[in-house]
Amino acid sequence: MDHLTHVKHPLVQHKLSLMRDKETSTAVFRQLLREISQLLAYEVTRELPMTTRAIETPMQSMDAPVLAGRKMALVSILRAGNGLLDGILELVPSARVGFVGLYRDEETLEPVQYYFKAPDQLDERLVIAVDPMLATGNSSVAAIDLLKTKGAKDIRFLCLLAAPEGIARMKEAHPDVPIVTAAVDERLNDKGYIVPGLGDAGDRMFGTK
Repeated sequence: MDHLTHVKHPLVQHKLSLMRDKETSTAVFRQLLREISQLLAYEVTRELPMTTRAIETPMQSMDAPVLAGRKMALVSILRAGNGLLDGILELVPSARVGFVGLYRDEETLEPVQYYFKAPDQLDERLVIAVDPMLATGNSSVAAIDLLKTKGAKDIRFLCLLAAPEGIARMKEAHPDVPIVTAAVDERLNDKGYIVPGLGDAGDRMFGTK
């Protein structure tokens, strides 16, 4: 898988434009996030390992393709990652789920960890870390660091928006972790927010300021 996959599907781009609009309500934003997460999940799971098992159709027996190996692990980078997590779980309800709690120190822009819980046997699972925004990349790098300490080897990062600075930071720290995103935006502003972006994804999803 390429280090960076920019998903340009028309439905993804249309829904993302609606999410960027500051007039979009919290309820609609949340619904769009759920919908777009499923479209992105299609892309990030494209190369899942397969095997076959014998089944009986109403017509005859056959060796049918099924997913191989342990159930994948979805890891939400709190709190905004939960919006992507919910949609993907509808597609892959058997996935194991973990959470990484990080908040960004507004002075240093560095991540501060407050929670971490991950499924077991990460070394045998595809691990998909989800967070709507890849801005400075500091929180994403810290989350991947934690997952690797738990043994994760096959990791992918899924986001809505990525800034060039965050992409570069991730590639430097974790060149083995492919990134799947719906958009690569222009830059970060002086407060570390993505421009043109869509504001704070967590605030818009939960209706907080």
